[in-house]
Amino acid sequence: MKKISPLKRIIVSTMLFLVLAVGASASAEQLPIVFVHGNGDYAALWTTTIWRFETNGYDPDLLFAVNMVHPIAPGDDTKPAENQSTTVDQASQLASFVTRTLLTTGKDKVILVGSSRGGNTIRNYVKFAGGHAVTAMAILCGTPNHGVFAAPAVLNSEWNGMGYFLARLNAISEVHPDVLFVTTRSDTNDKYAQPTGEFIGQPGKPTGVDSKSPELRGALNLVLPGLDHREVAFHQDAFKEIFRVITGRAPSKLDIVPEDKAVLNGMLCGSANGWYTNLPLAGVKVEVYEVNPNTGERQGDAVRSIITADDGMWGPFSADPEAYYEFVAEASGYPTTRFYLTPFPRSSSYIHFRLDPLAAEHEEAGAVVILSRPRGYLGHGRDKFLLDGEVPAGVSEGVPGTASATKIYSPGASRAVKVVLNKEAVTVKIYPEDNGHKIFVPFHY
Repeated sequence: MKKISPLKRIIVSTMLFLVLAVGASASAEQLPIVFVHGNGDYAALWTTTIWRFETNGYDPDLLFAVNMVHPIAPGDDTKPAENQSTTVDQASQLASFVTRTLLTTGKDKVILVGSSRGGNTIRNYVKFAGGHAVTAMAILCGTPNHGVFAAPAVLNSEWNGMGYFLARLNAISEVHPDVLFVTTRSDTNDKYAQPTGEFIGQPGKPTGVDSKSPELRGALNLVLPGLDHREVAFHQDAFKEIFRVITGRAPSKLDIVPEDKAVLNGMLCGSANGWYTNLPLAGVKVEVYEVNPNTGERQGDAVRSIITADDGMWGPFSADPEAYYEFVAEASGYPTTRFYLTPFPRSSSYIHFRLDPLAAEHEEAGAVVILSRPRGYLGHGRDKFLLDGEVPAGVSEGVPGTASATKIYSPGASRAVKVVLNKEAVTVKIYPEDNGHKIFVPFHY
């Protein structure tokens, strides 16, 4: 293990003391927290984090997650593209959301927490869009602050450490003096902070960056060993550090405390130009069924049935926090899509669902079953993940870098398929008439 010099220990200890002191002071009057998702993602990823904050006494009315309407970054940050958003677009949307949050809460400062690209947006907003005046603390989780790669080519890429965007962000000072900055990163398990380019389509080629790419000079930089690119934002160990620096104390509970009834709501979104959007989808027929987690059988009639209006919202729905549910969505231009969910322990308005067209190779399938881990990746030897009792193919070895696994079933007799991820499990049901159906199992943890 590499030794840390006495001077560096003093610097890190001093920084931690200052951050925790500010956190302890801020906790006397809780500030609004705005959570900012990453590239291609959506607000729903912060649900478990918000539940943990609530469990530890944070006011639910001060917890917000922004949904960037076009979440994908273009290849060239200077050129707008269909259903994509430049760094300027992202900073502008965050600025509007923060203004609305301050007006809603009556507070004059916020705390910003970002995953991956969300940290780029936070830094851009703080440094160049006036965000420093209303931001008390910025926590960046797995953000490639010095790039996913660093090269003299493709200088208009948001992900290039030598490119125009990051060079401008990192010029003079990497942090703003008016804002306390904290970063979290993996030790060596972040797919986007690797010395070679396996995850950016250039296997074996040096990237010019390493595992320290997410760190910032002048910030409190925290290392979370073994966690992957997403987990450094969404894992319970990440929550523990995020909560500690915000409040000045360790959380009393990491397990989420259930409510008697979980009131759920969320938005149906679609796709455009080959990417998910975070825009509402109207005219979607949504049905919700309680299911037996061991057989996948529906327990009676639908407990919720609605056709979405222009806002795309499918709720509100009062759920049993111990029940397993199947959500069925039917929309023009999309395959019938069924989502099987493990229990919702607490209320949330961020239970969003996204639809996309059926891939050409799946058109003749009876059903496509997808095991999904939205808040992390699947790691061989680290995670237990099974589809129908087997480890699914297509999950990369080594550094965790795959968030889902798929199995294709031919049309045939009705049958049950068990899906497992670590301590969570649910059984889905395939029916003979499921021609082209997509079945998602997006696990919470």
